[in-house]
This record gives sequence, C-alpha cells and structure tokens, in this order.
Amino acid sequence: MSQDILLEDAMFYMTINGDTIKGEQQMGVVNPAYDRIFAQAPNCTKQELDLAISAAKTSFSQWSQKPISERRVLIKTFASKIIEQVEPLAILLTMEQGKILSEAREEILGGAAWLEKTANIELPQLVSEDSETRHATTIYEPIGVVAGIVPWNYPVMLAMFKVGPALLAGNTMILKPSPTTPLTTLKIGEIANEVFPKGVLNVVSGDDRLGPWLTEHEGIDKISFTGSTPTGKKIMEGAAPTLKKLTLELGGNDASIVMPGVPIEALAEGLFWAAFTNAGQVCIATKRLYVHSDIYEPLKNAISKYAKTVRIGDGLQEDTQIGPLQNQAQYDRVKALIAKSKESGLKFIVGGEVPKNEGFHINVCILDNPPKTAPIVCEEQFGPILPMIKFTEIEEVIQLVNDSDFGLGAMIWSMDFAEAQYIASQLDVGTVWINEGQHISPTASFGGHKQSGIGSEGALQGLLQYTKAKTIFTGTALGPRN
Repeated sequence: MSQDILLEDAMFYMTINGDTIKGEQQMGVVNPAYDRIFAQAPNCTKQELDLAISAAKTSFSQWSQKPISERRVLIKTFASKIIEQVEPLAILLTMEQGKILSEAREEILGGAAWLEKTANIELPQLVSEDSETRHATTIYEPIGVVAGIVPWNYPVMLAMFKVGPALLAGNTMILKPSPTTPLTTLKIGEIANEVFPKGVLNVVSGDDRLGPWLTEHEGIDKISFTGSTPTGKKIMEGAAPTLKKLTLELGGNDASIVMPGVPIEALAEGLFWAAFTNAGQVCIATKRLYVHSDIYEPLKNAISKYAKTVRIGDGLQEDTQIGPLQNQAQYDRVKALIAKSKESGLKFIVGGEVPKNEGFHINVCILDNPPKTAPIVCEEQFGPILPMIKFTEIEEVIQLVNDSDFGLGAMIWSMDFAEAQYIASQLDVGTVWINEGQHISPTASFGGHKQSGIGSEGALQGLLQYTKAKTIFTGTALGPRN
C-alpha cells in the first residue's frame, strides 16, 4: 500500500460556527514520505478567524451555562464518533504526518480515550471555612474562548489533550493544527460539528501567520500550546499585552538512566523504541541514554544489533517500522546535526548516512559516548538520532541529567527499587518513569520544569488550567446564614 497518493478531489473544510468553510485561500499539504504536495487545506484569513472567534464568544454564554453533566455526555459522544471513523482518519494521519499506520490508529484511539476519561473528572468546590461567623467556598468557572495550538508530531492526540478539559470546564474553543498536519484535525472538526452546538468547537487551519493572529487577538482569553520552547516564548510575548492565561507544554531533552543488573538483551528493544518511536519525534522520547560503565559495552552491542534490523519507509507499507521525519525544516535540522557530529569526529555506532531517496527519511543513528558539551547531547534532536553516554556514579548521572535547560521527563531502568526511587527524587523534571517509558494518562498530571513549560495537562490539575477560581465568603454581619 503506497502513501504516494494525490487527494485531488478530496475537500477539506474549516469548521466555523457550525458551518463547513472551504476558505478564500488554500495551502498545499506535503506527504513527507515522498516530499510531494498531495492535498489542499484552507489557509485561514484574518476575516475568517474573526468569524470563528466571534462565534466562540457568542456560544460561550450558553455552553458555559449547560450543566457539566450535559457537557460530559456530548464529549463522550464526540469520542465515540471519532472511534467509528478510526480507519479513514488513521490512513489520512499517516499520509500527512508520516508515522506508521499502526501508530496512527493508536493515536486516534488514544485521543478518543483521552476525551472519554477526561469527561469523568469532577470540578471541585473547596470549602476553606465553615464556622459560626463565616463560610468560604472556592468554585471554578470557565475562562471564555480558548485557543488550542497543536504541533505536527501528534496532531490528534495533543488536540484532544486540549479539547476535552477546555469544553468540559465550559469554555468554547478555536483549535488550530500545525500547517503541515491540518487534514485529520479538519475532518475531526466536521465530526464535532455533528455533536456540539454551533460555535463551541471551531477548527481553523492556516500557515505561519495564523498562530500570531490567535496569540494577539483580543477575543482569545487563554492559549494552550504544545510545541517548541522558542515558539512558546514568542507566544508568551504575544499574549502579554492582553494578559492571556497560558498553558505551555514545550521542548524536552529527556534522559534515560540504565543501572547495572538489568536484563540487557530483554531491555535493548524497549530502550530502542523509547528513543525512536515516531522517528524520535516525541517530546518525551529518550534523547540522551546514560548507561552505567559496567554494562555499557554489552548494552551498546545489543541496541545496535537490534537497530540494524529496523526498516524505515512509507508508513502505509506493512513492513515499515519507522516513517519519515514530518517536514522539510525538521529534516534539514536533523541532517545538520548529523553532519556537525561527523565533522566533530564523533563516533557513530549505527547510521550516520542519510538515504538518497525521495521523502524526509533518515536512518537510525546511535552515537558512542560523545562529550557532554556536544550539540547532540545538549540540544533536543527530535529525530532518529541518539547519543549513548557512559557514567560510573549515581551522583554523577544525576548531575548530568539535571544539567539542562529542559526538565520534561526522564526514565530510570534498575532492578533496585530503592535506588531508582532515590534517583527519581533528585531529578528536576516533571515526570519520571521507572522501568517503563512514555506512559501518560488523563488521570495523572503531566507538565515540565524549567524551559519545558508552564502549567500541566491531564487529571484535575490539567482541568483546572481551563478555569478561573472564584472564592465566595458569606458572613453573619446581618444575621445568621439561612
């Protein structure tokens, strides 16, 4: 089954105020497996964006007043309708994003599951005082119109991270997918149109001008953004004049720590996929692999042996295990990082050559113990390239992991639970996985430290990001409370 398909007759629409809008302007969408435009998507104009925001503001008054029980039912209905369309959505996602079809299915189903489980979370009412003289209750109210700005690596899953809690809390929404992966999200917008009142969930697509328009627009009350740290800083700057509320899930340079005593052969495959799932384009992927010196050589051999069996190619072909990088800019960046590593004399255990075929494919690269100051160690690669680094002492590796501007996540692999717990307690990151990797849940808070973000997603903490707190004091100056 080939990805090299042109969707010349397929139509993709924005969803604005319950209407499907072709848009005045169009933009090409590239199939990354072949570096070829295969479809057209709307390129939202400023006037069309104004219409979407106006619709969201108008619908907010009614949507926010609906009982949360009714909003919950509609969100779950939305999830079930996405599941009904999983196969065509997954194929489309593979064609525009590049990931293999099985991973695309998992993303669609995972996004629907996130909606369903988020819909079960209850907004609290916190009583802080209940005395003879005073009663104090804090309630949580919706903010208004939320802009959800979503990246290209997991366009559906990360959109649902935002849609579920935003709508459950009573907000209305403008959802903007990445300009390089708009198509599946636009189709999901059409599904939402069958479920929600008009104006509650508006989906707009556009090129790089659209994000700043949203960020600066006076009609937007909150921005929830997932993407790079530099872009997150620009969003903060753009949101400052109107003091918009922000949730920013940004970059990571996540580390895995492997301690002596682990089953090397059994672990090698899992460690590989912790780094290279979705061609390494995962914010919580292992991007630095720290291995204790006692097992460094045998683990290096086991991982490199497995890596040489992995097939890259078109994500719709059954034998493909790793698809292309998603876009030209990221492809060029990873190629430059490989070239810089080679020019610096770093040793490649596996890879180091870029295939000379069409599309944005890069062979898996694993580097042998580069210095801690090398760009491949200091920077977030976001591609199929991984440095393995040797260490000897626990305190040494803790310092190496923490010596980063990022603090998103880390993994620890150890047969000594107390040792692993101690290491976890010392790492300056938002999430630590012990003897597993990349598990996230709508019932657990997820967010980064340092330059990896502001705020959190998932669980009650994530839901409260889409609310504003109001405390009500009731006194007895005019007599007892009834």
